[in-house]
Amino acid sequence: MKTLYLKKLCSFCSATAVALTISVTSMQSAAETLRLSTPVPPSHIFSKVSTKFAEDLSARTNGDFKIKVFPFGKLGSDPENTLMIQTGAIQFAVIPAAFMANREESLNAWLLPGLFDDVEAAGAATQLPAAREMLAALDKQGMVGLGYVFAGMRNLLSVDPISNLKEIKDKKIRTFPGPIFNDWWLTFGAAPTALPTPEIAPALTTNLIDIVDVDLDLVTALKLYQQAPNLAITNHMAFPAIMVVSKKWWESKTAEQQTVIREVFADAEAWGIKAQVMAEEKNLKMLKDAGVAITKIEKISYADSTAEILNKYVNKTPLISEFYEQVKAEK
Repeated sequence: MKTLYLKKLCSFCSATAVALTISVTSMQSAAETLRLSTPVPPSHIFSKVSTKFAEDLSARTNGDFKIKVFPFGKLGSDPENTLMIQTGAIQFAVIPAAFMANREESLNAWLLPGLFDDVEAAGAATQLPAAREMLAALDKQGMVGLGYVFAGMRNLLSVDPISNLKEIKDKKIRTFPGPIFNDWWLTFGAAPTALPTPEIAPALTTNLIDIVDVDLDLVTALKLYQQAPNLAITNHMAFPAIMVVSKKWWESKTAEQQTVIREVFADAEAWGIKAQVMAEEKNLKMLKDAGVAITKIEKISYADSTAEILNKYVNKTPLISEFYEQVKAEK
């Protein structure tokens, strides 16, 4: 009887050990399901690159790193995502450089008006030494900058047609909240207005704003042309975001794991630039087909305002100046 009892006890212990092992493994697996937040809809390039990065990283590591992408600010706004990255509450996020410029001033270099003619030129600048230094500077913010993701160039979508930037005087223009955006539009006498992305369409409908400073990805994704059927192609500014990683989480990974993550994102970064170059043409055609009235405003027509902003910002930090000179040298 005693022997039988011991056999049953051992059998029970073994089963319990197996159950515990499975439970712990499941918990570890769940813990390694990482979260990546983006501020835009799934069809926007920021979210598309995030999805590609997540899928490729899972494939490269045989599922050891599983990332779930949460688009359109489902996990929070840019300030909230930044805080969660810093605390390690989430592991990855795509955060616009325009927002991060409030914390790392050198990132304003990307937003210098007139600096780039198109996404391809802006994308090529990601490999410049100064561009990589900007990423490294994020370390003191409690995050690791993996690289860049580019939306389309900035243009103007409006309720009424615009043929010259002088015509936007006294108009309310929705733009990204940040000093360089405010300074830029104030040079034309416009009234820059900050609004969360989901509020743009209602604001156009209720005449709270007249114009939107925007990339074509967002115009098509949110169908903003239904409220504002006029598009002025200005290409006045590039608009990158940064794929950031929680430094707290990053430092818990091995050097080999960190290398793999960097390599996978480098591929996604290059893919995203090529995809966005093609998307610019596709988006423009779609808007034409939708009946949007499209005009082109040449850069020469607002060159004086461009020079004014460049003079103010280029020498704000040595890194902005270095980036500006490196970009000019590549042209």
